[in-house]
Amino acid sequence: MEKLRIDLVSDVACPWCAIGYRRLAQALETLEGEIDVELVWQPFELNRDMPPEGEPILEHLCRKYGKDAATMEQSQREIMAVAEELGLNFRGAVERRANNTFDAHRVLAWAATQNRETPLQLALFEAYFGEAKNPSDPEVLREKAISVGLDGDTAEAIARSDQYADEVRAAQQQFMEAGVSAVPGFILDGRYLISGAQPADVLVDALRQVAEENANRQ
Repeated sequence: MEKLRIDLVSDVACPWCAIGYRRLAQALETLEGEIDVELVWQPFELNRDMPPEGEPILEHLCRKYGKDAATMEQSQREIMAVAEELGLNFRGAVERRANNTFDAHRVLAWAATQNRETPLQLALFEAYFGEAKNPSDPEVLREKAISVGLDGDTAEAIARSDQYADEVRAAQQQFMEAGVSAVPGFILDGRYLISGAQPADVLVDALRQVAEENANRQ
């Protein structure tokens, strides 16, 4: 069985990252027994300069894209429909606030050392898009850490400290220099970048192609 590493550059505040992961999961189901994938999440901040209190999501999107509120709400409803088809909980998507996610990424970096990063990523997607909670709130991080079998006290303590800050910043810089300017970004085997939440069949074809190239180089 061919082995392949995927670095998934993502932000828990990015709806297409949640959708992209779910489509990747579909692709990996198709490839089960064919390709052994190591998935490594990498941090990205959509709202790097956002103050702690954040701002209402529609207000933020209108300002960011220069569109009116009705247009942006319709766009969000369309994203919610795509997410729902994939079994994602996006019921709070329109009520959420735009938040900075640096503290969430720091706790996720710790979760990776416990081999629980993917479950915590998914729990934070649900917290943000399903429950309209701030994913960098120490109490939310504590709650979601406990929900995936991690120590809640440790998660909250990390969120209230600066632990893993250097690691997160270094990873962000590394992948920005590698050409990732928007998320999700899938980097296959450290060589190929696929941008955006591509359909599962596109990911299947890409993964097979890279795995075949690897096999031919051996």
